[in-house]
Amino acid sequence: MSTEEKFENTKDKMGGQAKEGLGKLTGDKETETEGKADQAKAGAKEKLQDARDTVKGAAGSLLGDEDKDSTTPDR
Repeated sequence: MSTEEKFENTKDKMGGQAKEGLGKLTGDKETETEGKADQAKAGAKEKLQDARDTVKGAAGSLLGDEDKDSTTPDR
């Protein structure tokens, strides 16, 4: 997962937490629920991105596309 993706997910989770907290504070169940949904959405995106990275790594290993040390010349 790229740094940008991690940042976006963290931002979405924190926004959801803030929205949920605001909803609890004001007694607004709709806002509270939206906050929980935003957090769940960010968590699902994170898991999907992790799974994607795992599949990419496994496919790369199977196909021999592992990262090569840039100091070693290709033969």
